[in-house]
Amino acid sequence: MNKTSRYRIPLIILALLGLAASVAALYVHYRLLTEANYSSFCDVNETVSCQQVFKSEYGTVFGVPVAAGGAIWSALVLMLTVWGMRTPRSDEASRAAGYVFLLSTVGLAAVFYFAYASFFVLRQACPLCLTMYVSVIGIFLLSASAAGPLGALQSGVVKDLGALRGSPTAALLAVIWLVASAGLVLAFPREQAVSAQVAAPVPVVPVETLAPEQLTELHAWLDRQPTVPEAMPQGNVKVLLLKFNDYQCPSCRQAYVLYKDIIAKYEAAYPGVFLYENRDFPLESECGAGGVHAAACEAAVAVRLAKEKNLDKQLEATLFERQSMSMTRDDVKAALREVTKISDSEFDSRYAKMLEAVKLDVQLGQKVGVSGTPTFFINGIKLGGFRPAAFDAVIAYELKKAGVTS
Repeated sequence: MNKTSRYRIPLIILALLGLAASVAALYVHYRLLTEANYSSFCDVNETVSCQQVFKSEYGTVFGVPVAAGGAIWSALVLMLTVWGMRTPRSDEASRAAGYVFLLSTVGLAAVFYFAYASFFVLRQACPLCLTMYVSVIGIFLLSASAAGPLGALQSGVVKDLGALRGSPTAALLAVIWLVASAGLVLAFPREQAVSAQVAAPVPVVPVETLAPEQLTELHAWLDRQPTVPEAMPQGNVKVLLLKFNDYQCPSCRQAYVLYKDIIAKYEAAYPGVFLYENRDFPLESECGAGGVHAAACEAAVAVRLAKEKNLDKQLEATLFERQSMSMTRDDVKAALREVTKISDSEFDSRYAKMLEAVKLDVQLGQKVGVSGTPTFFINGIKLGGFRPAAFDAVIAYELKKAGVTS
């Protein structure tokens, strides 16, 4: 058995591992873009999280997820090892291993860059990314051993291209790879496009309704849930809805758009009895929650300043409308100045004191078990992600239990 045959199966396994990790990462990235409150299986804690990496500026290149490049790269390596190295003792197999080595060299450079960004800039460990790193490094090491003299590649490229045209199977595989790669890059939704869809007006009454059996199941689930004393209503308030929020969090923006009219409906119908409160949980180290949102604490402070002028809702809408991962302190101050006429100097002078109040919200969130945003509580019950109709039904049921409605 020569060296190409010895390394072929391990290379195939590693390429499949990389492809599986990339496809899983694309699935998570897609869900993060299109669903409010989505929490992936690889969001373990504040420092081990796929979401924080995928939603950062390092999660995409020109709007295309990095995971798409990983999937395209892994598929090409898989084709070269499965098809190109199918005859281990041939010169073609040796050259195919050389092509894999060149691809893995490029892949290794990408791994170094994104690993540095993840560990040292974002301070996050993404399990799916780590799996891809293992795949690339393993392929680099094995292909370096399996490849023949790299000088032979230059003279063999023309021959291999000719063989590709002469083999219907190889040509079909190449076409499938090219079409699939182009389709993935072009068809995967961009964040701006998703945001535009989300920004469409949401009717006050959800279009979707729940069937009686769905309502019964939802009510039974709510009745089984434990309650957190710190999130219970007090005084004349019968139903308290809390949202732990980050103005730089895309899922918070989506939840805001999906639920704001539902919340407004109950605020108007049951003033003083139904109370909705926004609690700050900025995913930024300055506020104590950790994370990579560079202007989230600033945004929380700005909304508190706007609330003093009863303009907090207007500023909240503006911040969500202009939300981006690249939002800066100056962007926040510009929005505050535009909505409230509060000067930059006033913002700067009051920032430290206001930040202490934001930190108290963060501490409360940590105490009641908030690990990401948005997180909702209603009468002490922690809620997951709900469709608008279910969210509406939850509020209605809590009002009924409190004796406000029949």
